[in-house]
Amino acid sequence: MDWHHLTKEETAKKWKTDCQKGLKESQATSLLRKYGPNLLPEAKGKSLIRRFFHQFSDFMVLILLIAAGVSFLTSFLQKDEDYLDAIVILIIVTVNAVIGTLQESRAEKAISALRKMATPWAKVIRDGKTRKIPAQEVVPGDLVVLETGNLVPADVRLTETSDLRVEESALTGESVPASKGTDPLPEKIALGDRSNMCFSSTVVAAGNGRGIVVATGTNTQVGKIAHMLQTAQTPQTPLQKKLAVVSRVLGIGVLILCAIIFLMGLFQKIPPLEMFLIAISLAVAAIPEGLPAVVTIVLASGVRRMALKKAIVRHLMAVETLGSASVICSDKTGTLTQNHMTVRELYAAEGQLNPHSAAARRLLDAASLCTNCTADGDKILGEPTERALCEVFGNKAVLDAQFQRVREIPFSSERKRMTVAVRQPDGNYRVIMKGAPDVLYPLCGGLPRQNDRMAENALRVLAVAEKTVSSVQGMTVQQMESGMRFLGLIGLYDPPRKEVKAAVSLCREAGIRPVMITGDYRQTACAVAKELGILKGSEQVITGPQLDAMKQPELVEQIEKCSVFARVSPAHKVRIVQAFQAHGEVVAMTGDGVNDAPALKAADIGCAMGRSGTDVAKGAADMILADDNFTTIVDAVREGRGIYENIRKTIHFLLSCNMGEILAVFVGFLLRLPLPLIAIQLLWINLVTDSLPALALGVEPISPNIMKKPPIRKDEGMFGGGLGYSIVVEGCFIGALSLLAYSIGRVFFDVNPACPVVGRTMEFAVLSLSEIAHTFNMRSEYRIFDRNQTRNPKLAIAAIICTLLMVSVIVFPSLSVVFHTAVLSGFQWLVTILLSLSPILLVELEKSAAQRKRAKLLENGPKETKKHSAKSEMPKETPFIHLNHPLNPRGLFPKNHQG
Repeated sequence: MDWHHLTKEETAKKWKTDCQKGLKESQATSLLRKYGPNLLPEAKGKSLIRRFFHQFSDFMVLILLIAAGVSFLTSFLQKDEDYLDAIVILIIVTVNAVIGTLQESRAEKAISALRKMATPWAKVIRDGKTRKIPAQEVVPGDLVVLETGNLVPADVRLTETSDLRVEESALTGESVPASKGTDPLPEKIALGDRSNMCFSSTVVAAGNGRGIVVATGTNTQVGKIAHMLQTAQTPQTPLQKKLAVVSRVLGIGVLILCAIIFLMGLFQKIPPLEMFLIAISLAVAAIPEGLPAVVTIVLASGVRRMALKKAIVRHLMAVETLGSASVICSDKTGTLTQNHMTVRELYAAEGQLNPHSAAARRLLDAASLCTNCTADGDKILGEPTERALCEVFGNKAVLDAQFQRVREIPFSSERKRMTVAVRQPDGNYRVIMKGAPDVLYPLCGGLPRQNDRMAENALRVLAVAEKTVSSVQGMTVQQMESGMRFLGLIGLYDPPRKEVKAAVSLCREAGIRPVMITGDYRQTACAVAKELGILKGSEQVITGPQLDAMKQPELVEQIEKCSVFARVSPAHKVRIVQAFQAHGEVVAMTGDGVNDAPALKAADIGCAMGRSGTDVAKGAADMILADDNFTTIVDAVREGRGIYENIRKTIHFLLSCNMGEILAVFVGFLLRLPLPLIAIQLLWINLVTDSLPALALGVEPISPNIMKKPPIRKDEGMFGGGLGYSIVVEGCFIGALSLLAYSIGRVFFDVNPACPVVGRTMEFAVLSLSEIAHTFNMRSEYRIFDRNQTRNPKLAIAAIICTLLMVSVIVFPSLSVVFHTAVLSGFQWLVTILLSLSPILLVELEKSAAQRKRAKLLENGPKETKKHSAKSEMPKETPFIHLNHPLNPRGLFPKNHQG
């Protein structure tokens, strides 16, 4: 049904709602049951059965299945009834498929939960009270409040508007925001011309309004073309792409090596089918096919931990980028400060005002009328700065009843002011304007500036002006805002967050540069930045007008010396981001407004404010700060570094172990030794060591010194920092140990060296148990019993389970028959255990040497490796002036003071 041709009263009647009070809660509950959640259809994911059978589509697994089938058929034709090898291979492959399915399901659930974290919210009026609810709970008939930056949650028939303009390009193709009104329109009219309607998924570009929801979910205009908006499969992150390339290159190399081993086996007159099974089993064991799933699970687990710390990551890619962050550009208000404003000082043309004077009362009443706050009993609801203006006398409800608003020109970051017109009891109209002093002064004929002194005391300064007119009908914006009479200045104090100073210090220690970006005056910004430790020594401050006068190359040249940007607009933020990026920095940028979206997208990590942020900012961001706190960004960076480190540990572990397996078999054939390992044994090692231990390493607790290291370089490869070298050395060592065990068993314990059952069993045990022991080497740069070593019970449990599984196929005779192993004696077990623990000894010696080297470097003095390193000399901090007004230590006025 089309709603644009109906009046707002007719629309309200159709939905049994009220244009002022909205639906009743009972009605909303009933309508939600009837129409369902306000959601667009999503692309269906694969079922569990399809996901399971998809595991068998891997090329290597298919070859293995074919080989097992050929083995089964050969045994059947030869009538020797020896199907055991084929059956065990099928069981192992099936168990591998089950594990792969579980990992994939877990990763998909984690990504689905990640999408839900960023679910948009909507503001509705029910039972006459404004409520914030998830957008999916909006129902037809709801009275929705639309404000600048909001995403329209459903199709809405507007009932009230105030200079409302909506960006509808995604639906209509019009690039210019459409102006909105409330009057009914002709029935046959194009979608783009329906100016009394707002459509789902469009964006409020300016102004505000209210409207009745007339369609939700699939019934909306967007819902009718939902196939264009269905959720696509989550793209791979750069890290996952790198790993896919590594796996592909490794796979090709392993296949070539396996082909060589196959030919060498044939040359040694090993039966072709048996040799083929060994070659394919080695390929399956050597290629870390489970690595992408493990990486996804590690990333998703880290995202869940971040969410618990109030950092909601919208894209997995952001987790990787966080570890490389080298500059954090943060807004001041609410992020570095508490966003809890209190009025501290008043000033008029004649000088500082007595807080109880009539002039002070008129100034604050005018400021209160020029806000979008609402009174809810004793509470004032609204934006913190405006709420502080209304809470001084606590008479917002009385003022709103006495002075009815008839027009509003909303605040915007470009205008830096807000203007309203209210009808007075005498019939005339009072036009009130509040905003930045430097913007209002020219509109009031120019006045003495006292705001610099207030700003130096860390006060945020607002100017208020007004005029009285007989009518505002037909007035342009310019006419409304000209000829104003200056009323005075209001100084508000927003104390810095207590925890931010320590977070800033931690940033500097981690080689991350904290930068403040604010629209406040230079003096206010400097006072707060000095207290928090953001502005130090020779570091500079750049203002918006200075930025306008600079060309980009000049800004790039100067930006490394600058830590504070004051009086800037959102448009400047993109230039700031690009200037830092020109120096190779990885930039995190905060933002909350519609105009911050380009900067959030330009930054390497866009951080939107969860409380004060608009839906547009949240949609453009990679991460949402649920508490709008700078400290949360630093915590997220720490978590990002930890996740990246854990992924490297997992790669290190899997590839070094797989290299050990390849070398053990390959060198055995080169030395023309009897078959070192058979196919079933290789597959079992892969099953035991590549599953639980790898996952347990992925959830390793973050190292306590992770923030004492410099940021991860953006151009650093996955095998940088000596990782490739370590993989080769440790893989060779594990392979050598297993061959040593094979030789000891074959020479000293096997009755028939041509059929070395004991030697093969010892190699089988050493190869698997040494890999399990090797997981403990991967945990951190600290030695195993170092007091700085964190605890990871999951790894201990995984190691115990895998060890028991491994030992069981040797100890229990029924299983040893299946896996072609011998029951080892006590002495043989002793040799096996000593060899299996040797990798720990090797890596412990490496760690000891590295720690001695680090201690020697510290003793000789640290070398500067980063331009912003915390090691560089910093001057002592400038003390910050704390303001304590004699009338009230927490603010200028008591909350409900009536004058």
